[in-house]
Amino acid sequence: MKKITMYSGTPCSRCDEAKALLKSKNIEFEERNVWEKKENAKEMLQRTNGARTIPQIFIEDHYIGSKEELIEANRTGELDKLIS
Repeated sequence: MKKITMYSGTPCSRCDEAKALLKSKNIEFEERNVWEKKENAKEMLQRTNGARTIPQIFIEDHYIGSKEELIEANRTGELDKLIS
């Protein structure tokens, strides 16, 4: 399975919803908290070209976007294609 990276923070209900979706599909992911480590925030800003909201989600180097884009990718079946 491909590497999933989620930039998140705590508390963050939108992050929790994105994590719950991934967990419901048994998709493992690496979480990088942007509030606990400033280098994670800096890395997120570079990878997303300046997106500041969380969560921000990547599959390998493919930028998914936020929770809404993750949900849409799941709804259309694109998420399954991207992770396989």
